[in-house]
Amino acid sequence: MGERIALRVDEGGERVDRFLAAHSLLSRSAIARLAKDGHVRVDGAAVEPAYKVRAGQELVVDVPDAEPALSLAAEDIPIDVLYEDADVLVVNKPAGLVVHPAYGHATGTLVNAVVGRITAETGRAASRPGIVHRLDKDTSGVLIIAKTDVAHLALARQLQAKEFGKEYLALVWGDPGAAPAVVEAPLERDPDDRRRMVVRATGRDAVTRFARVAVWGAGAGRRSLLHVRPVTGRTHQIRAHLAYAGVPIVGDPVYGKRGDRSGLGRQFLHAWRLTVRLPRAGERTFTAPLAADLRAYLESLGEPVSTTALFDGIR
Repeated sequence: MGERIALRVDEGGERVDRFLAAHSLLSRSAIARLAKDGHVRVDGAAVEPAYKVRAGQELVVDVPDAEPALSLAAEDIPIDVLYEDADVLVVNKPAGLVVHPAYGHATGTLVNAVVGRITAETGRAASRPGIVHRLDKDTSGVLIIAKTDVAHLALARQLQAKEFGKEYLALVWGDPGAAPAVVEAPLERDPDDRRRMVVRATGRDAVTRFARVAVWGAGAGRRSLLHVRPVTGRTHQIRAHLAYAGVPIVGDPVYGKRGDRSGLGRQFLHAWRLTVRLPRAGERTFTAPLAADLRAYLESLGEPVSTTALFDGIR
């Protein structure tokens, strides 16, 4: 079936590929391929990437489903394996690695890196074999992959029942205070900018808990390291909720502080720990050490103004 993206152009004069890249999650290379295959239409007519849109026009993009799993090629992509048994593979995903293939991005993904280990035993999802949950491309950290149908179903049920113990570390602009906090705000896709999720009463329920771990600086440059526990697992949930709470993640290009000059190069968000029940090994907790670039950034800030006991465990 795929996905259909429908947009109305408010202000004209921009190339259609640039307009789409700014208002969707598609890359310009993917948009170019879609246009070449006739999937990008303006007022019903297929257009080239260089076509310049005009105000009032209707833009429709049909994004086909990813290719079936049988066409996925195993690739020699280095992955940091934290744990492996007959049921699951737990990896420390680096920032910059896409989890599963999509249209125009069929190679170079985490699935390509592990498909040789799991396709013989599982086929529950054609385009993302064994993938139970996901992390954004530029979010690093713990991710668990099922190697069998039994493990996939067991993990999926835990995820649906909100029994995954997911813990993240996020560096944010500002200071939420010493008291633990919770954001309960429904999320849905922003119809005006498909790269973003927005808080709307019509969205799906979403709950995020967080607590301050350490604080650096003062005034406009004040930054806080947070220990974040998402209760639900909506797209971009932590990023959108922290921005909504007035403490946007440092380096976040979509939800971040306007004029962010952190120089980090990606959002400071790391999937630090994951607690799950494995089919045969029972309850286990897996930890991915803070990614090297994030650790180096914290060190560049100098000594924090204040910390909690958890900070020593993170360092």
